[in-house]
Amino acid sequence: MKDTPVFRYSTFKTPAGTFTVAVDASGAVAATAFGDRRALRKRLRAGALVHDEHGAAPVRRQVEDWFLGKARGFSARLSPAGTPFQRRVWAALRKIPFGETRSYGDVARAVGSSARAVGRASATNPVCLIVPCHRVIGADGSLTGFAFGEETKRRLLDLEGSRLSG
Repeated sequence: MKDTPVFRYSTFKTPAGTFTVAVDASGAVAATAFGDRRALRKRLRAGALVHDEHGAAPVRRQVEDWFLGKARGFSARLSPAGTPFQRRVWAALRKIPFGETRSYGDVARAVGSSARAVGRASATNPVCLIVPCHRVIGADGSLTGFAFGEETKRRLLDLEGSRLSG
């Protein structure tokens, strides 16, 4: 019988709202969410959540630095649960530069798939912000498909200085 994984988490305030991050035993990011522990639980594979400010501190500092404009990316190791296709899409999302956006079609062409499949994989991204699914927009420039709402997506893009039409 497998042991139940334990994830250490921290919840803190950001300019885009409350943010929660969970790390695995090695310190790699397993999931993040805008919201509290309940929001995080919806994005995390099975396992126990233990509040641990110290264990999640390195990732928390990176997120805080990003919001303060001291960093444009993240060096945290990731360990999200996902299919090989989802992981391929999430890797493509990480290649979208800070301050830029791509359409679902752009990402689909990069991974050799359809915009709809990319949309589904993006929607299941358990590591929001660090895997910047907020940088993916509709072909018409609309802010579609962000799990934490259009206002949060707009706030993140505004913080990055992204130019959007509409």
